[in-house]
Amino acid sequence: MANNTVAGIVHETCRAIWESLGEIHMKFPLNEEAIQITDNFWKRWKFPNCIGCIDRKHIRIKAPANSGSMFYNYKHFFSIVLQGIAGPDYRFIAIEVGAYGKESDGGIFSNSRLSKRLENGSLNATSERQLPGTNVFLSHALIADEAYPLKTYLRRPYPERSLGPEEEYYNRRLSLARQVVECAFGIMTSKWRLLTKRIKVHLQKADIIIQCICLLHNIVIDREGIPLNIEPTPNGFQQNAAIRARNRGENHAVRRAYAIREQFKSFFQ
Repeated sequence: MANNTVAGIVHETCRAIWESLGEIHMKFPLNEEAIQITDNFWKRWKFPNCIGCIDRKHIRIKAPANSGSMFYNYKHFFSIVLQGIAGPDYRFIAIEVGAYGKESDGGIFSNSRLSKRLENGSLNATSERQLPGTNVFLSHALIADEAYPLKTYLRRPYPERSLGPEEEYYNRRLSLARQVVECAFGIMTSKWRLLTKRIKVHLQKADIIIQCICLLHNIVIDREGIPLNIEPTPNGFQQNAAIRARNRGENHAVRRAYAIREQFKSFFQ
């Protein structure tokens, strides 16, 4: 069979898998589903009001014709970016594929559909909930690393400079919980080795292949459970660490985001 024929079959198969199973095995949690995820994050990782952990991964591609340096990333290879949100069980609850490798991490998030929906409140997934064992109500949010902006719906660590012990402990707790998305990428890459190589197909075909791999990753976990070698210990530690404002309204949101982080810091003391 000719290479073009095989490529066409793979593309059609991946699209069929995504269209038929995507809504079953990968959907953003709302209402009761979001509550269940936050409960599991607290139970497994001891971080409250978390609806997911977000991170990004550069996927190697063949440089598109006439693309210049748009896909050339800071790691010195051509790539598109997979941005994923993982739940407490290493499943992806949302993904976006196709950002230019050259884009900054913060820019990738700010330009994403997910960011826009969180910003305008259309997801209705960041309502307030009582922190365990307290009378304090704070919003649900995603957990991210320092490359992401601090938002009322996005928790990120304190800057490394001049950290006190309370800030260091908060960062440590956040980092432990954020391991789930790093592990999700690691589990997926170790199983689907295509992600370790350069994908030599048209960009649109590469996008759907990557989407399908993420979906298959979820299906395997749904059917077989979490791999035993990455189960967390009771205190939340990972056993296999190798798998690794322009206007007043905006200024108010920024101040609110800082205040929420301060309240979470106090909660952990």
